[in-house]
Amino acid sequence: MTRTKLLKSIFAFAVSSAFALGMPQLAQAQSPAKLDRITVAGWSKPITEITNLLVEQDKGFFKAQGIELVYAPGAGGGDAVRNLLSGQADIAFTDPGSFFTALDKGEKLRAIYDIYPQNVFNVVSLKASNISKPADLKGKKIGVYSLSSGTLQNLQVLLHQAGLQPSDVTIVVTGLLNFAPLMQGQVDATAATDTGLLVARQKGLADFNVMEVKNYLNVSSDMFVVREGAFDQKKDLLKRFITAYRDSANWMITEPQEAANLATKRAIDGQNPGVNLEIIKLRNLSSVSATTQKQGLGSFDMLTLQKAAQTYKALGLIQKDIRVQDVVTQPDALSK
Repeated sequence: MTRTKLLKSIFAFAVSSAFALGMPQLAQAQSPAKLDRITVAGWSKPITEITNLLVEQDKGFFKAQGIELVYAPGAGGGDAVRNLLSGQADIAFTDPGSFFTALDKGEKLRAIYDIYPQNVFNVVSLKASNISKPADLKGKKIGVYSLSSGTLQNLQVLLHQAGLQPSDVTIVVTGLLNFAPLMQGQVDATAATDTGLLVARQKGLADFNVMEVKNYLNVSSDMFVVREGAFDQKKDLLKRFITAYRDSANWMITEPQEAANLATKRAIDGQNPGVNLEIIKLRNLSSVSATTQKQGLGSFDMLTLQKAAQTYKALGLIQKDIRVQDVVTQPDALSK
């Protein structure tokens, strides 16, 4: 036998022996564990303010909890709830109004995390329109993101303060970038969010008045909502999801510059890292409250949420009484 053939024979024997001694088991042990897939139905496209949900490929917050995260874009909180109810998503990223509306229709849902405990909605007008208080909106054209968005519902909260009905104004669907119609004079005012107003100012909006809805009803802007069946059957998975989301939210709060830089490649509106940083700072502020400082990120202010449910009934947006304690669970209670 030649030296070359001898070496080949020794190598083949070594390989076969190694497999016999357990290399297949070792290879199997090193293979990645299967991840649990969770689809989050959003109210928006993948935009800068939700950067912490968009950087999974970079940061792996959810993978660390054994979750494969999928983000499904939408056009308003109502859209997110519809995607949840149709089975296209596992969790809805939605507003309280859309949540209350679905409950009012008999849907079995539960809120499990308060994403933004501060109300970030507003109504903006040019100073030339002389709109400075809710009563001034009567007879005006007002833009909203969509008819299933929190912009419409929070506009109705403002109208209610002045004893006005939606029929007292003209509602115009202008889409997410709804400041262009305002600046072009197509509407007299527009219902938006703090981040929307920030971007509009960057694009030249000046000489405007703003009415912040939080001055009238400082209820949460968005929350995570699941179907009651999933809440009953998948508490461990939901607990892991909340842990991952909290980690991502904490990261964006403590590392806003890194988040702003990553948004340039993950968010559809993230081309300018400077603007990204300002948006992220605003959203970080809306993620915390006196309640979250005491109980942790995502904790609900149950009294304020109950007041919101009563307000929505008074507005005629819902017909039934909703007992918040029956349909809302504090995130830390999932582990109990």
